[in-house]
Amino acid sequence: MNKPHPGVALRHPFFWLLTALFGLPLAHANDLAIHGSNTVGATLAPMLVEGFLHNQSDTRVITHDNGTENEAILIDERLDSPVRVLVAAHGSSTGFKALNTGQAHIWASSRPVKSSEVSQMSGRADLTELASEHVIAIDGLAILVHRSNPVNQLSIDTLASIFAGRIRNWAEIGGPDKTINLYARDDRSGTWDTFKSLVLGKQGKLDTSAQRYESNDQLSDDVSRDPTGIGFAGLASVRNSKVLAISDGAAPALKPNQLTVASEDYPLARRLFMYTPGEQTTPLATAFIEFVLSQEGQAIVSQSGFVSQNPIAVKPALNDDTPATFRRLTDNYQRLTVNFRFSEGRTRLDNKAQRDLARVLNYLDSHNQSAGDVLLIGFADTQSDELRAQMISELRALSVRKALASEGLRDVAYTGYGHYMPVGTAGGDSGQQRNGRVEVWVRTR
Repeated sequence: MNKPHPGVALRHPFFWLLTALFGLPLAHANDLAIHGSNTVGATLAPMLVEGFLHNQSDTRVITHDNGTENEAILIDERLDSPVRVLVAAHGSSTGFKALNTGQAHIWASSRPVKSSEVSQMSGRADLTELASEHVIAIDGLAILVHRSNPVNQLSIDTLASIFAGRIRNWAEIGGPDKTINLYARDDRSGTWDTFKSLVLGKQGKLDTSAQRYESNDQLSDDVSRDPTGIGFAGLASVRNSKVLAISDGAAPALKPNQLTVASEDYPLARRLFMYTPGEQTTPLATAFIEFVLSQEGQAIVSQSGFVSQNPIAVKPALNDDTPATFRRLTDNYQRLTVNFRFSEGRTRLDNKAQRDLARVLNYLDSHNQSAGDVLLIGFADTQSDELRAQMISELRALSVRKALASEGLRDVAYTGYGHYMPVGTAGGDSGQQRNGRVEVWVRTR
């Protein structure tokens, strides 16, 4: 990978004088400024920055506390021109504001961009396009309780009732006769936005008794010390708490793990993002994003406790109600930890899926496997009749087949499995999105 433009102008002595005289935005005091999500910024972003700087110059990287909570400065001590990177982790919404005002080069977010934010930035960049929207990791929103709690799984509907205050005692759901204490992220958090969207939805508001947190880690630590507590945090912040399995509608309850989260089958799986301002992205920010999305960058994602997008092959444990036809179909295959998904429920691959094409090809190349070793299985969300669902599932698999062919992997086998084996509630936005998928299976060697 080419080294980024050194940005000498940013470090020229006269720059500091101009900053003082004209009050230039804070981002220009740093070669790279990353603002936003605490989920991303607490551990993952600093690790990625350190890995990137080592990759660029192989020199020592030091981290400074700049005196503000949840902020850090990382400095690459190269002798000719040190690089200074700010990571400010105050919540996803704060990151958008910083990007929009020019204080950030990169917005780190634990939720997708909102339509209102797209509109505000439309004069500078389209944040929904591949050039601006970068999925950097997959996270599972972990539902946490004390290790002594006998409850092992909950449905999303029950979880919503708990956090809305309609269920207030553990005895109502198979636990001890004790009042439930609620722990939640604060309103600036993308983690809170994700929970509100996927769990509370339109069923109700968060109960006023909930304790609110800026930090995932602190929330998890407090839950782990409270036998009657329940909270939610990013997967990397489980620490000493117990994680519950979660079910969505008729789909089986799943715990967050490598396969269920990477494939986004887990009901509370979510994508972690970095957004950049399109053509206005600086060379250094562009080089950093390229590193984050590379195999080396994704390896750091895995080390941080989040789920990497580098595919691995696993033999999933199929449920007892898995159809015999599906068992026979996949008997000699393993499943890759990647699902191809689509924009707006159609057959056009979304931004992550477009990058996943190269990741699948890299996996096959590194394992000496070819097109003949691959099987694509398409699925549809529930339709009005079985024939329509079968047609949609086959069209989705075919669209991935064509996309792989355009990248040089031709004549891949594919099939559709209709609207059977759902992973979410049919009819809901999140359920539809997860059910409409194409799984990738590779022949067992």
